[in-house]
Amino acid sequence: MGYNMKKEVLDKGFVEVIDSLGNDLTVVNSARVSFGKRKEKFDNSDKRLVRYLAKHKHFSPFRHLQVQFHIKAPEFVMRQWYKHVVGIETTSNSSTKDHAWNEISGRYVEVEDYYIPTVFRAQSDDNKQASEGEVEDQKGTLQSWEDSIAHAKIFYDSLLRRGVAKEQARVVLPLSQYTEVYWTASFQAIMNFIELRDETTAQWEIQEYARILKELMFDVYPETTKIWSDLYWS
Repeated sequence: MGYNMKKEVLDKGFVEVIDSLGNDLTVVNSARVSFGKRKEKFDNSDKRLVRYLAKHKHFSPFRHLQVQFHIKAPEFVMRQWYKHVVGIETTSNSSTKDHAWNEISGRYVEVEDYYIPTVFRAQSDDNKQASEGEVEDQKGTLQSWEDSIAHAKIFYDSLLRRGVAKEQARVVLPLSQYTEVYWTASFQAIMNFIELRDETTAQWEIQEYARILKELMFDVYPETTKIWSDLYWS
């Protein structure tokens, strides 16, 4: 692979491309198999076909493109992310059906890293789900955040010393803990994730991951991603 496969996100997170299946030509060859045709080189006629397929929502050829990611993100980000894995799987046009998800287990591994925001956002007055602006006492809020993590770790370690199983002791840990997953998804499923999460109504932290995913997809499938972007993100 000739692209930068790993990009950092937030304070301790990252998204890394582990493997990918297919290339820009895969989409058009998958579509043209209906006519018994196959090409070896991607050209302008293929760009037009990819655009036609995407514009008219002929999505099945895009599912032949698959990417496997290694992701490190806070627990609360992963819980939002996982909604895209367990989502609707009922129609041929479902954008959530082509996923595989394996996560590090707190039953075997002790949590070491926690998310520390650089800025603490204030609650929006108009939207219960959103933030707006910043809290005034950034220094004091940071201290409270770090103290809460430290206290949770003390309780966790105390439970382990008492012989409590990791699978049960981990329940006292905060959602700021980092976790790691391997996520494999089709091109269409990844585009759907980016469309929903790289927009202003999504929580800022998951927006950052969607933005990095978009950058990586331009590296892995440059022509197909550009065409999709022009149609749906412009």
